[in-house]
Amino acid sequence: PKVDLTSPPPKGTRDLLLARGPEGLAKWVRAERRLLFTDTTMRDAHQSLLATRVRSHDLLRVAPATAHLAAGLFSIECWGGATFDATLRFLKECPWERLRKLRAAMPKTRFQMLLRGQNLLGYRHYGDEVVNRFVEKSAENGMDVFRVFDSLNWTKGMTVACEAVRKQKNAVLEAAVCYTGDVSDPKRDKYPLDYYV
Repeated sequence: PKVDLTSPPPKGTRDLLLARGPEGLAKWVRAERRLLFTDTTMRDAHQSLLATRVRSHDLLRVAPATAHLAAGLFSIECWGGATFDATLRFLKECPWERLRKLRAAMPKTRFQMLLRGQNLLGYRHYGDEVVNRFVEKSAENGMDVFRVFDSLNWTKGMTVACEAVRKQKNAVLEAAVCYTGDVSDPKRDKYPLDYYV
């Protein structure tokens, strides 16, 4: 699509967060009657299809147009999951620098990340102090919404990360459970609807 990149990006959802804070944003979300969308292209699309190998350079090339076209989205999920590890290990880039540059290119768009609870973005549990500091630094570097989950729905493993997000001035906690299966099938009795409720 054609975008006038000489004009500043339109007012976006991050403006709403900064003006109202996390609690005000939560009230706004509950009052909304329209669907609110999160675009996961900058994280999940290339994680699922390209082994998380899209370079920061390429993300930054589309960021100005995205800032104009996606200002009304609830958020853009651009970090977390395997992006941190793959950026360091395979692309030889700094994931923190990626986040800061994307934030500069899309200042009015709310950013979201996927956070594996006590595992953060790694593959083992980290100490509480590491979790707290990582969340703090992520928020300082431009992250707005933290979608915290545990692959086994072990809520105790999510607690420290959830509390760390709530301590940040303008960070939003989106606690999530992992869902699989068909809750309408009575033969699936290990994870029925009551489990998820």
